[in-house]
Amino acid sequence: MSLLNLRVVQLDPHSAADRNRLIKFAFKLYKNDPYWVPPLVGDRKKFLDPRHNPSFEYMQAAYFVAEATVIPDNTPKGTITGGMEQDVGIIAAIVNPRHNEIHDDDIGFFGLFECINSQQVADALLDAAAAWLRGQNRSAMRGPLSFTMTDEVGLLIDGFDGMPRIMMPYNPPYYAALLESYGLEKSMDLYAYHIDMGKLYGGSPEGLPPKLTRVIEKLKQRGRMTIHKVDMKNFDAEVEKVKVIYNAAWEKNWGAVGITDHELAHYAAAMKPVLDPDLAFFVEVNGHSAGVALCLPDANLVLKKMNGHLFPFGFIQALRYQNKINWVRVWALGVLPEHRHLGVEAVMIYEIATQAMRKGMLDVEASWVLENNVDARKSVEGMGAEIYRTYRVYEMGL
Repeated sequence: MSLLNLRVVQLDPHSAADRNRLIKFAFKLYKNDPYWVPPLVGDRKKFLDPRHNPSFEYMQAAYFVAEATVIPDNTPKGTITGGMEQDVGIIAAIVNPRHNEIHDDDIGFFGLFECINSQQVADALLDAAAAWLRGQNRSAMRGPLSFTMTDEVGLLIDGFDGMPRIMMPYNPPYYAALLESYGLEKSMDLYAYHIDMGKLYGGSPEGLPPKLTRVIEKLKQRGRMTIHKVDMKNFDAEVEKVKVIYNAAWEKNWGAVGITDHELAHYAAAMKPVLDPDLAFFVEVNGHSAGVALCLPDANLVLKKMNGHLFPFGFIQALRYQNKINWVRVWALGVLPEHRHLGVEAVMIYEIATQAMRKGMLDVEASWVLENNVDARKSVEGMGAEIYRTYRVYEMGL
């Protein structure tokens, strides 16, 4: 395959037709990929639309698409027979003022990166994003990140042998080489841990080591800890409690930016239909919330069958496959700073494992965990978790 007239065009974020080009390209690129999970098109449209995504209240983004005339390898030399102009890659450049204020930084970000296996196309896309960020007086470019640390973060660099878990990114293996050849270097790795509870505990709470159970019970008694499941009837009040813990627990983490009220309401509304109170709970100490665990049944199995559309047949597929979900993802597990190192983390992970096994979900992914978050890594590794996927965030000076 060769390319003629390669060019990168900046799109209008406020144009529905332009945003649809971004969505359609991903569907085309991954058409024959057995592991890619198509997002619901309606949800993706809202995610890309500044009028519907609350992060755009403070964030700026520029969308770009690379287009070229593609000449298949079997085209006779000296002709352009069979050549067709088409989109060959997409990218977004992002400025997040809140990040720069909190971290005393002046970096920009890139995200939404999708590209055919062509260094020429990747370079053109990254050049466009870098140039736009320079125009915004940014001194460095970091990514992929679409659009905040609460959304899709990092490039998958190992563990390509299965579908991603819910709300985790996925990409072809060749992306790492494209970014690194451009000059981007590792900034931080994010780990996804797998707890195989069938292998470790026989798939039943009764298989948990009695010694571990005794330790957890002693921790709960000594620390006066109780489990408080999310009260779905008072959901808004529960969300407010999540916000307090979320912002305090992740405040010191690399790249962390506190979530806004509108963002929290947005995520809560998206998660509410799939939240299971047995897997979404607070740990209370003396009746006060000290930590929160939010786990999501891995609906990607269902989304894969829906192929991006709820109707006309996606809803039927959802009903057919929802009872076959056997993975659960630990989306958030946070403890207030004053309650750390007292066993709250261990109690939460133990509760997650117990409840998941009772529901027949024998595979747990804890993701993502920063490579430098020693406390969180020790907590999950203490339950037998092993790293099975790595996501990398890259960076380069501009």
